[in-house]
Amino acid sequence: MITLGPFAVGQDGTLSPRAPGLRPSLRFVWRGRPCEAEWRDEKLQLRALAGRIPSTVDKGQARSRSFAAAATLPPELPEGWRLRLTPDHQLTFELDAPAQPTAVALVGTIVRFAMALDPYLDRLEAAGTH
Repeated sequence: MITLGPFAVGQDGTLSPRAPGLRPSLRFVWRGRPCEAEWRDEKLQLRALAGRIPSTVDKGQARSRSFAAAATLPPELPEGWRLRLTPDHQLTFELDAPAQPTAVALVGTIVRFAMALDPYLDRLEAAGTH
């Protein structure tokens, strides 16, 4: 076994948490937004901050357009995806995927998730979500 950050890598390239109870994660930025892939109980939880709904102090129309745009997205999201509004009015996209057995498969899953975000981020940005 060799160590790759929070992972142990087997001779065949398989990944596993380096120690019991560890939840390894990889953080990255996509289009200026913080994202994370966290290994949790044999699942890979992918999360991307889409933006923040404008405050009531900001332009009122941008706020209502942002809420309206966010409301249209859930039925259009790929299977298993969730759009969540946090208490501080941040929008996050989330997906629980199977944990990937190798580094190549893990990076592939992360890249597919990030690239699939683009049309949804475009729509939220156009509505005034920042």
